[in-house]
Amino acid sequence: MTNVRTSSKAGGDTRLVEKRTVDMQIIGDWVEPNTRVLDLGCGAGALLDYLVQTKQVSATGVDLEFGNITACVRRGLSAYQGDMMEFMRAFPDKHFDRVICSRTVHELDDPTAVILEALRVGRSLTVGFVNHGFWKNRLNMLFLGRKIRNEVYLTEWFESRPANPVTIADFEHFCVAKGIAITRWAHLAGNWRDPCRTAPNLFAGYALYDLAR
Repeated sequence: MTNVRTSSKAGGDTRLVEKRTVDMQIIGDWVEPNTRVLDLGCGAGALLDYLVQTKQVSATGVDLEFGNITACVRRGLSAYQGDMMEFMRAFPDKHFDRVICSRTVHELDDPTAVILEALRVGRSLTVGFVNHGFWKNRLNMLFLGRKIRNEVYLTEWFESRPANPVTIADFEHFCVAKGIAITRWAHLAGNWRDPCRTAPNLFAGYALYDLAR
């Protein structure tokens, strides 16, 4: 397993844009050219469009929000509105070379079922998530007793979608418990640019994992 370095965007981008695009650069390094990619919770298609442009992948996205699907279609992407579990069940084993679940896993009602199904339908699964165990999150709860608000956690608790915040320790324990192999990972510091090599569950702001069975 190897850690992966990333570079920040060129000057002039906001911190929010940097934090929301740096994982695309890492995933782009991991994706093989001309492969079949499925993006679960594809949003407006920014990641898939990036992979099409840089790796010439055959891209498919699935999302519940009609507006997101419309945005994907405007980009010329193949995207489907509906439940991701039902969508994946329509495909045979290992139909996709890679399934991606980027900034989606913490919003899933049943993350175990989705991850296992993604590993059935894909040869590998890339999962990316904000590390809820990051030290600033812990201090905010300890001293203020409230949900943190910053450029990542944008909303009040009563405006947020249902979520299951996950830490790096939680996710790695899950992989061990379910017999899932971690083949590659990247832990990024709180700025989401620099590698985090020490105590990532405490000091990493974002994590990416490549998984296989």
